[in-house]
Amino acid sequence: MQQPPGFVDPRFPTHVCRLNKALYGLKQAPRAWFQRLSSFLTSNGFMCSRADPSLFFFYKGRITLYLLVYVDDIILTGSDTSLLTQFIARLNAEFAIKYLGKLGYFLGLEITYTADGLFLGQAKYAHDLLSRAMMLEASHVSTPLAAGSHLVSSGDAYSDPTHYRSLVGALQYLTITRPDLSYAVNTVSQFLQAPTVDHFQAVKRILRYVCGTQHFGLTFRRTSSPAIIGYSDADWARCTDTRRSTYGYAIFLGDNLLSWSAKKQPTVARSSCESEYRAMANTASELVWLLNLLHELRVRLSTTPLLLSDNQSALFMAQNPVAHKHAKHIDLDCHFVRELVASGRLDVRHVPTSLQLADIFTKALPRPLFELFRSKLRVGLNPTLSLRGSVRDN
Repeated sequence: MQQPPGFVDPRFPTHVCRLNKALYGLKQAPRAWFQRLSSFLTSNGFMCSRADPSLFFFYKGRITLYLLVYVDDIILTGSDTSLLTQFIARLNAEFAIKYLGKLGYFLGLEITYTADGLFLGQAKYAHDLLSRAMMLEASHVSTPLAAGSHLVSSGDAYSDPTHYRSLVGALQYLTITRPDLSYAVNTVSQFLQAPTVDHFQAVKRILRYVCGTQHFGLTFRRTSSPAIIGYSDADWARCTDTRRSTYGYAIFLGDNLLSWSAKKQPTVARSSCESEYRAMANTASELVWLLNLLHELRVRLSTTPLLLSDNQSALFMAQNPVAHKHAKHIDLDCHFVRELVASGRLDVRHVPTSLQLADIFTKALPRPLFELFRSKLRVGLNPTLSLRGSVRDN
């Protein structure tokens, strides 16, 4: 921090301005606030996670506290109720906080407690989005994109690009609890610069799907023997404009979906084997991060993490460090998956395409397969709701 240009006091050039109240507009404010909060937490016995800087944990014997920070919103949980109460009082004495009790709503996410776990949804957020788009009464469809659909950059320009970007940006936040929307939203996000009428029609179809599944979300249940299983898939040269491949992954802890992604690869792959192998490397990178996080949370895994792919050539490349003329151009950082397999930290196996759950992140699927994979991802209706709507195909 320093004195503003043009207002430097020549008598005290090294001094800085003292703020009577912190201002959100200052670039230094978020860092200064986080440093102030983290200093308080560490002085009270908390440790900052190396895998996630916004996560703090406290261990004392069998007592465990977890604290998660997002700007000035905080989630606090632990295994000892009395210690939780004491720490909340300490936190309140140090900062002006508002205690909202048991977690039920956080940054647009609705948390519902079930008999054996949690349900995360964004029904209110989805309703507000549909209301803003004036599509609350829209007819429902069974899938976010029509099976086999491809979007291209050519076509008649859409008249209101700002409206298009606003809707797509809102849909991106909805994917926090709706992995079934990931591929469709990723597809329409690639045309934010110059959307066409066809692109906007694709966005409207996604909204029609959301209209019929507003109360859908992710279910998490207790698991007695936690094991990490990852699914990795790629669709070679999916983009007709750039010929780049689309890849996706889904990583489970037991039956609970922890992490997922649907993205376009940054480079053109020369073969389906290369695109699948790059997808495996990205999935393995996410697996390593999750393993580090679970280790800090003292979660003991029952088996070696398993990575499943439906491409035999990519599996062979991951398991055998054999130089091949068709693979020598692949970036060296992709080959670290071989080191993980060789060291025994990762196991890779084949999975039939019909059971490849990551397929839902790489292409638009027909309704039966889409609904099957959606259920496998634990995406479904809020279990506390008795009213169930119907979904009509189009």
